[in-house]
Amino acid sequence: MRRSRIVLFLGSLLLAVTTALTGATTAQASPQAAAGGYVALGDSYASGVGAGSYISGSGDCKRSTKAHPYLWAAANSPSSFDFKACSGARTGDVLSGQLGTLSASTGLVSISVGGNDAGFADVMTTCVLQSDSTCLSRIATAKAYVDSTLPGKLDGVYSAIRDRAPNARVVVLGYPRFYKLGASCIGLSETKRKAVNDAADHLDNAIARRAGAHGFTFGDVRTTFTGHEICSGSSWLHSVDWLNIGNSYHPTAAGQSGGYLPVLDAVA
Repeated sequence: MRRSRIVLFLGSLLLAVTTALTGATTAQASPQAAAGGYVALGDSYASGVGAGSYISGSGDCKRSTKAHPYLWAAANSPSSFDFKACSGARTGDVLSGQLGTLSASTGLVSISVGGNDAGFADVMTTCVLQSDSTCLSRIATAKAYVDSTLPGKLDGVYSAIRDRAPNARVVVLGYPRFYKLGASCIGLSETKRKAVNDAADHLDNAIARRAGAHGFTFGDVRTTFTGHEICSGSSWLHSVDWLNIGNSYHPTAAGQSGGYLPVLDAVA
């Protein structure tokens, strides 16, 4: 075997090992996304709450340099990058305050929104503090909202994005399941954990349907987070953080880089 072939083989082997150990991806951004501007919209899962390293001046929006939009922009050098995602944002907040920089030259838009509309924070508070039956009842209410009201709100946001950025590739990112089931873990009962996971699936499925109806790409992070749920022993999600309650049930920096970024990389 020639030396050049040996070097090539060793280089390929090293890349394969590095990818296996770090979860790195070799997916490349589309030319359109890299050449055009990138606008990142949405809620705390997009802004990077829980990941730390918040950008000075982002205030209560808590935009992090470890959030997946920031990491993607740093790796792909789009012609412009507008990081508009904000902690606590609902669909109405996206419509009223996050769409201003979208234009015909925008090449990529990413968005994660819908969890706050469905009452995510109240669901988790109820399930942490109340009984199994009360938790399940609150989740049933949230699911009913996702079925009856959320689709119309998502349609409003998605239509507005397409109107303002007619040439952009739009990636709609979902939410992870929160708990590894069947594991010994202090905290919520298995009944609650399963119900919370089912609710996450219900929300993701609803978002995926509306994204598809608008011709957008749905980025499903449930696969990348598998094995890294709360109770897994290698969680990429904060459990209840009594010292910083806002971090609770948000991705860690590892969740942003290992759970969200590979999905955005693969479809952007």
